[in-house]
Amino acid sequence: MKYIIMLGDGMADRPLEELDGKTPLEYAKTEIMDALAKKSEIGMAYTIPEGMSPGSDTANLAVLGYNPRIYYTGRSPLEALSIGVDMKETDVALRCNLVTLSEEEGIPYEERTMIDHSSDEISTEDAAVLLDAVRDALETETYKFYVGTSYRHLLIWDRGMVVELAPPHDHLGKVIKDVLPKDEILRGMMEKSYEILENHPLNVERRKKGLRPANSCWFWGAGTRPALTSFEEKTNLKGAMISAVDLLKGIAVGADMKNIEVEGANGGLHTNYEGKAQAAAKALLEDGCDFVYIHLEGPDEMGHQGSVERKVQAIENMDARLIKPLVERLDASGEDYRLLVMPDHPTPICIRTHSSDPVPFMLYDSRKDLKKEWSYNEKDASASGNIVIEEGYQLIDRLLTE
Repeated sequence: MKYIIMLGDGMADRPLEELDGKTPLEYAKTEIMDALAKKSEIGMAYTIPEGMSPGSDTANLAVLGYNPRIYYTGRSPLEALSIGVDMKETDVALRCNLVTLSEEEGIPYEERTMIDHSSDEISTEDAAVLLDAVRDALETETYKFYVGTSYRHLLIWDRGMVVELAPPHDHLGKVIKDVLPKDEILRGMMEKSYEILENHPLNVERRKKGLRPANSCWFWGAGTRPALTSFEEKTNLKGAMISAVDLLKGIAVGADMKNIEVEGANGGLHTNYEGKAQAAAKALLEDGCDFVYIHLEGPDEMGHQGSVERKVQAIENMDARLIKPLVERLDASGEDYRLLVMPDHPTPICIRTHSSDPVPFMLYDSRKDLKKEWSYNEKDASASGNIVIEEGYQLIDRLLTE
């Protein structure tokens, strides 16, 4: 038996007028998922523990079976694992986004508006150039910068404190004054980064190309060194992670899972869907893996952008270009498998950030046909009588129990 989790990050949503009262998942043409749903059990799961922030960090830990109340020590430390930073017990890691702030002349930094948390999904190559400029000016023995992926980078604070910091994607379109760090040094570094980056030659070129400038660092997601138990020891399964996002790669490192790199996988709308499907099939059918976690960032990014059309497209791409070829390959192999499809959390278009609402899941077993009439979406999954998983970290037990 093989096991797969297909995680559409931020895929869940709320009904939208633009979609005739449907959610993007309900509106999207998802022929494969809907066909599988008719053979599957569906339901809703609460992946965010009450009182915790609805982040991809807590939610993906829960989906993998790690109780966030026990295992969560912050987002950035997980990303540090991914990029090979060996944190000391006294280190604090912070996410360092390269963001786009408004560029009105003559106003102070604090009066600027958060335009884009991802600087038009800046490439890692461009981001590395800009982070080098920041590092040259601001790095000290206490504060060290590390390049991650795209707009997602890292600051390690030696003997630091876990301070409250605001995620930039929670404040899109808003003036940043009330959400700047209370810590004067961190706030000062962010202000200086704007001075360094605003007229950097690379940002001048980005504007000429119609791209948003990555004109400021933004610190958030502080935390201490994580300590996850081995996924294989927990489940007796050899597991692998397929993701373009450092957070998920870091979770895999902490859980002693194999990280599988896919060329062209970039965490955006135009990622290598087919490559992810091929990599998952190879891991399961040729490389001896029992379990694969496939993470797709695109729906979440489109939700943050507030793009209804692009979020629908991301979901349709996942269905036709990732799930379809993977299922076809597994079916052709004759291998029995169980497939769990779900988001980690909703990223509703109407608020352009994460919410703690429950998410729809679909659990398919290749050996069974439950002969149902439902499709895979929030409306059908939440219908009366369907399964409700109150503690999201327990859902994986349902997947692994045959």
